[in-house]
Amino acid sequence: MGTIGKERITVEPGTAQLRVLDAAEQLYYANGVQAVGMDAVRTAAGVSLKRLYQLHPSKADLVEAVLRRRDTAWRGALADHVDSVTGSPEERLLAVYDWLREWFAEPGYRGCAFVNSFGELGATAPAVAEAARAHKAAFRQYLADLVAAADLPGQLADQLALLAEGAITTAAIAGSTEPAGQARAAARTLITAARATGPATAPVTTRATGPA
Repeated sequence: MGTIGKERITVEPGTAQLRVLDAAEQLYYANGVQAVGMDAVRTAAGVSLKRLYQLHPSKADLVEAVLRRRDTAWRGALADHVDSVTGSPEERLLAVYDWLREWFAEPGYRGCAFVNSFGELGATAPAVAEAARAHKAAFRQYLADLVAAADLPGQLADQLALLAEGAITTAAIAGSTEPAGQARAAARTLITAARATGPATAPVTTRATGPA
């Protein structure tokens, strides 16, 4: 397995930075990035506007910081859930979709914060776009690590990632947790089909030859 969820961003509890990140993440996710001004973040965080701009000189800088921290927390929570599964490698892969169902059921679920932020700022804030891309790449790599641990073909990771991404978006639009179960069922079908094709790497066969 890879290192998903193992890296940690250290922010001292009670600091202005922590309060700013907490306030900004909650406001951005609930209302959208463009709808929330820096003054609203300042008020919710209980810091002065001067202090806010000392910490984050621009809104794009603050959004990037929020996304980087959320990435660590999101992937860490996913990894913790999968690590708690003691079944087969295939069951660990399917546990990804079980965790998605739990996430979808949370009050105020509004889909993927990275997709939402990319849609609002991706074209004008390269750092925000890169944070979103890095999150998606890390998630895909995590699935690739699970696929490799199950000795399944590598291309399966892309298929499973697309199922998860589709479920994340559909659940937000439909306001339902059902897409997680549907994606899980489809993932099981893909895993079964991939298993039928044989292991990820075929054994090397040598042919005996006579003396030179």
